[in-house]
Amino acid sequence: MKTSSKVWIGVAAGVVVLGVAAAVAGPYVYRDLISGPPAAVPTIALTADPEAETTIDTSDLSGRWTVGDSSFAGYRVKEVLNGVDVTVTGRTKKVTGDLTVDGLTLTAAKVTVDVASIATDEPARDSYFRSTALETGTFPDATFTLTEPVKADGTPTAGAVQSLKATGALTLHGVTRTVTADLQVALNGDGGKLTGSIPIAFADFGVEAPSLGFVTVEKTGTVEFLLNLQKG
Repeated sequence: MKTSSKVWIGVAAGVVVLGVAAAVAGPYVYRDLISGPPAAVPTIALTADPEAETTIDTSDLSGRWTVGDSSFAGYRVKEVLNGVDVTVTGRTKKVTGDLTVDGLTLTAAKVTVDVASIATDEPARDSYFRSTALETGTFPDATFTLTEPVKADGTPTAGAVQSLKATGALTLHGVTRTVTADLQVALNGDGGKLTGSIPIAFADFGVEAPSLGFVTVEKTGTVEFLLNLQKG
């Protein structure tokens, strides 16, 4: 066999090996290098000396509280990309809301999220999410409305986190369902912080989890949020 023929056979074999390797490693490269790690689960970050820094009068929490700057909401779902698990998180800071407190009891709350502005690290995914999955042109917002009072476990201590549960009505994609949110709340600085998560099944809200052959989205996910609350 001529030397040139041997060279071309070797090149062809190398191309095949690289192609197979790319097909196998591609999803891992996407997950680890391109997609990057998912956003962290929202948690409450307290000041180093919360007792000294907190200006809220814990003996008088009654009144109206509003969702302030740097709050965010979004979702967490799992995709299977060619057999590789990928966790995806979407976020938006377009969150508004009001809460009413009477003594140690949260008596009313409504939080609205601009679903159309939720974004991940992949524009193509976001386009499908907005146009096909949630039809944000027709249903641009999601809302959570408290339906049962939530009472704190005793007078809050500045800088200490309390874990609570809240039952409410979640409206998403034009469908309203009763859900339970797992909450953490704390007083810190000149306001309050509230984080939470709500597990959902997409089918409950008339949303079909996409399955495009090479990528499949799990049929359940989690709504997540972190709210910075200001009194008055």
